[in-house]
Amino acid sequence: MQDFLTRLFYNLNAEFQFISLLYALPGIIIGLTIHEFSHAYAAYLMGDKTAKLNGRLTLNPVAHFDLLGFLCLIVTRKFGWAKPVPVNELNFRNRKYGMLLVALAGPLSNFITAFAVICLYYFMMLRQNGQVTAFTEMLILVYAVNIGLGVFNLLPIPPLDGSNVVSAFLSNRQRMLYRQYSHYFNIIAIVLIFSGAIRIVLNPMFELMSTAISRFALLLFQLGGSL
Repeated sequence: MQDFLTRLFYNLNAEFQFISLLYALPGIIIGLTIHEFSHAYAAYLMGDKTAKLNGRLTLNPVAHFDLLGFLCLIVTRKFGWAKPVPVNELNFRNRKYGMLLVALAGPLSNFITAFAVICLYYFMMLRQNGQVTAFTEMLILVYAVNIGLGVFNLLPIPPLDGSNVVSAFLSNRQRMLYRQYSHYFNIIAIVLIFSGAIRIVLNPMFELMSTAISRFALLLFQLGGSL
């Protein structure tokens, strides 16, 4: 467990060079695809077929690919994005909680994916008697990317999912003001990202979620081994 966390945070603190980016691409593609698919599926379950009609209710990464977001990731090596899922909240059966559930579906899917990946990591390490391979190292990156996506998108900064979570608990007037000044939040987010100050918020959240998920998975493996 401690050895896993050590390698995880080593990878996170390493310089995000081009080779590192290429190595992390599987995690990025998997994380973004599942994230956007989950938004589309949640919207469909709530009664909105907009995403489905636009070909977004799929696990095909190409359908969610955004060229500008990908180029931004390559150039800045700090952040990027997938194509936003089109949603019409007027179609929701429950408009008050519809957008809340759709917003939470993305980050939650990333945490579930991270749990599945860490379980596979423990399984592989058991089979390989603790020997580290290129595949297990890649699993660590896939795990880290999904935790990072989930945590980052929960920030209450438009257009991140966290802003829609907050909006669900605001009055109509407060929601209107929140959206009216959203462009200022975007500027603040960019400054925080490029200055590195956003790590002050993200790192504790990342460590908390990563530790909780990895320890829960390890507990399940230990319980399974004792049966």
